[in-house]
Amino acid sequence: MQNHLKNELHHIISGKSQVRFGATIQTVASYLSDGTQTSPKAQDTKQIREQETKNLEKFISEKALWINDIDFSKYVSEGAEQRVFLKDSDHVLKLNDAIYYSYWKDYFHNLLLHNFFFSDTAYELVGFTKENNALYAVVQQSFVTITQNTDLEQVKAFLGSNGFINNRNNDYFNSDLGIILEDLHDENVLTKDEILYFIDTVFYLTDEFWSHEKYSR
Repeated sequence: MQNHLKNELHHIISGKSQVRFGATIQTVASYLSDGTQTSPKAQDTKQIREQETKNLEKFISEKALWINDIDFSKYVSEGAEQRVFLKDSDHVLKLNDAIYYSYWKDYFHNLLLHNFFFSDTAYELVGFTKENNALYAVVQQSFVTITQNTDLEQVKAFLGSNGFINNRNNDYFNSDLGIILEDLHDENVLTKDEILYFIDTVFYLTDEFWSHEKYSR
């Protein structure tokens, strides 16, 4: 069962299988995978990230993915990684600079994983913007109205039933899949009518995921 799921996730990340709102994300991730190679040397990370950003901005221009009409007056909130703006009564826009990831393509993999596991709050990549020379992905997501406080024990039980075991604070690990899921505090998991909605997730793919015998990075 887990091998089947792992195969499916590899196919989604490679663009061979579909996921909700995945087409644009898969196209961008594939472009970056073709254009950059991740170096095993930590000291090269900054240089690779800079080149990756240049490649990404070139792609954005070629595909007309720049967004210049964001209404910043509709600010809602922000965290370390993103700012949130109200788009309309049903949707929010989130500006994310992928600060939690060494490389942009890892951020796009995160979006695909979120859309697979939590399709009811799937991210739609609508474009990109720049502010103070920093590049931001602009994603759209359904607006969730809170009806009660989130019980983190329920979050733990739900994720545990799906193979994600709580290993510290609000972080989880699925050893069968080789996937880390972090930062699931009660502002990132909301409750509406007794149903959990995961609105902000941070997925990481470990070497165990990539070492699947049929696949390579």
